[in-house]
Amino acid sequence: MPSVQDTGAGAGPTPDMAGDVLSEGEARAALARGQSGLLAALVAGGETPPGFDEKRLRIQEFSLISKRRGTVARLRPDLVALLGGDFAGEFEAYARGRPKPVGGSRADARDFAGRLEATGRLPGRPEEAEESEPSPASRWWRFRRS
Repeated sequence: MPSVQDTGAGAGPTPDMAGDVLSEGEARAALARGQSGLLAALVAGGETPPGFDEKRLRIQEFSLISKRRGTVARLRPDLVALLGGDFAGEFEAYARGRPKPVGGSRADARDFAGRLEATGRLPGRPEEAEESEPSPASRWWRFRRS
């Protein structure tokens, strides 16, 4: 991937790592491709982009999945209670190679519960548990966001 140096707005051509000169448009396109590849590797199970350490990238991927898992656990403590010690493994299997859905953490929790139900790991409809009395964590989240 060509490197892009911050030469200021409208500063003209940008040299890449090989010393070739890129136009501003080419430099922006190269940067966008590089960012897209990195993002895919971190959240969608994509290949490690050139120039990145595979091991460190996988550590960061695991960290991001752990963060998602913690948020889903706070939003849906019923899933944690139902799965017990299997919660972490089940969530990792669900999340690995799957970016967070467009609807954010609540959509992530809903999709995870749907996957559990589809695979027979969750009895009943996940929405029924969600409609009951809100958990202290979800009440805290609503208060914090307002």
